[in-house]
Amino acid sequence: MNSNNNNQGTQRQSMATAGNAVKQRQLIQLHSQLVQLSSNLADTENLLRMTSVQAECMRGLGSWHGGLFMAASKVLGEDSVRERAQEK
Repeated sequence: MNSNNNNQGTQRQSMATAGNAVKQRQLIQLHSQLVQLSSNLADTENLLRMTSVQAECMRGLGSWHGGLFMAASKVLGEDSVRERAQEK
């Protein structure tokens, strides 16, 4: 009977050790994934910061182009009015 109890105790220890090894391996894998996620989030943050700067520059560029188009329209509009007046 004592031998049977020792056998069961050894099996329980063996199962506990195997369970701990699996748990340890999973924790290592999760840590690795967390490190990768953290790195990806830092990259994303940098890209968003740069996108924000570029969007502000694009806004300024759009304003410049809008001003140029309005100026060109005004100049060309005046020229076409003069041409029509000369034709009559």
